[in-house]
Amino acid sequence: MKFKEIKTLGDLKSSGYNVLSIKDEIRKNLVEKIANREPIFEGIVGYDKTVIPSIINSLLAKHDIILLGLRGQAKTKIARMIPKLLDEFIPIVKGSEINDNPLHPISKYAVDMIREKGDNTEIEWISRDQRYSEKLATPDVNIADLIGDIDPIKAANQRLHYSHEGAIHFGIIPRTNRGIFVINELPDLQPRIQVGLLNIMQEKDIQIRGFNIRIPLDVLMIFTANPEDYTNRGNIITPLKDRIDSQIITHYPKVLEDGIKITETFSWIDRDKKKKILIPYYFREIIEMTAMMARVSEFIDQKSGVSARLTISSIENLISNAERRAIINKDDMIMPRMCDVLSILPGITGKVELVFEGEQEGAIKVAKALISKSVREIFKKYFPDPLMRKKKAASEKEEKNPYSEIVEWFQYGGKVNIKDDMTFKEYFKELKKVDGLENFVKKYPQYYESETELASLMEFVLDGLHQNSKIAKDEIDSEILYKDMVGSMFTQGESYGGYEDEFYR
Repeated sequence: MKFKEIKTLGDLKSSGYNVLSIKDEIRKNLVEKIANREPIFEGIVGYDKTVIPSIINSLLAKHDIILLGLRGQAKTKIARMIPKLLDEFIPIVKGSEINDNPLHPISKYAVDMIREKGDNTEIEWISRDQRYSEKLATPDVNIADLIGDIDPIKAANQRLHYSHEGAIHFGIIPRTNRGIFVINELPDLQPRIQVGLLNIMQEKDIQIRGFNIRIPLDVLMIFTANPEDYTNRGNIITPLKDRIDSQIITHYPKVLEDGIKITETFSWIDRDKKKKILIPYYFREIIEMTAMMARVSEFIDQKSGVSARLTISSIENLISNAERRAIINKDDMIMPRMCDVLSILPGITGKVELVFEGEQEGAIKVAKALISKSVREIFKKYFPDPLMRKKKAASEKEEKNPYSEIVEWFQYGGKVNIKDDMTFKEYFKELKKVDGLENFVKKYPQYYESETELASLMEFVLDGLHQNSKIAKDEIDSEILYKDMVGSMFTQGESYGGYEDEFYR
């Protein structure tokens, strides 16, 4: 008999339907998925060998879980994916506030209903989405929100005494009975409220006010927390911490490619369908490397963390700057240029918490230094390191520096003036002025397929040379000027990277 055909308690009994506890149900479905090699946490990148096996082990052991990690480490996203391990539908007594199991009712409403109607008691089926609840822990959350309280209006309307069980207004946890309940940022919950969770964790039941009854609940509890808050004395009571079966540590992407995949998944890249969008891969690498540099920077509070939202906001700002240029110039293609990289600053400065030394330097200067380091690192993946000196045998001739012609052009007074709203024709023409630049990039045909990509690589080379202190770079609003390094020492101009930011290296 299909579940849609089961409409009464009698039908349910005759169908032979077996009601499992929430943790047994998840375990059963998880075992089936593992056996069939089905993806369990699809879309979660970088956790295949670390976090995901730990979560699977905990669920197989029927544990309540806390996900412990810095902001932007997909803790809430993981919690929201666990309901996929529930059955598609389960039966409850129709009208029950706490999802009563028709075969084992626990609320007064359901018990009275079955006593009165017997096998004719109506059954309804709720989906897995209806069995998931989530609460952000804030200082104003009280025990009535989570567990429940006496409802005087309900008591008055039904003419019930306050001691009557029917006067209870159930909180969010009882209403998630036979489901999954998530508390985000657990340490922010007041200690006296945390005490109210002890019975649920230990005895799996709740007690409301002075009622001498206990209502058994069937709930999988999942918590999330930041390590700094979680370990500080007084932010979480020890008895509650002890009752959480498994503590799982999350982390940021450990390799550049994982971070890029996450950013691609969650960033809004597809804009105007009438315009083609082309993002050279090194832009994605620069942005992701900036986040990785921020996560080890001495100027940034590492206890606060650097969220993956930094890279998402950054690449969206980068595309927006290229899109704005395409709209102005009526171009059919949206493609970033190195001069657009400064547009990612708003996506960085608002996403990092600075320590005292960082505050002294200023958010903009710290962010520019991070970009500078990133460009240097990624540049070396594509082109020879401008600072590397190859040792040659005495019999061999000294190898000419591959950048010498380009650098000499600037030494003889050459300048390149780039504006972020230039047409491609103007942009390419300005870059082609530099002796040897185009020929140098053309030695690496694997990195480009069109003139637009060639031109962007040419500017990438100039910026890479600047970040390695071979040429100078001035920034004035949306205009960038590349020039000779020695000459720039006698002029003033705002820049990032190069000799001026040796302190940040």
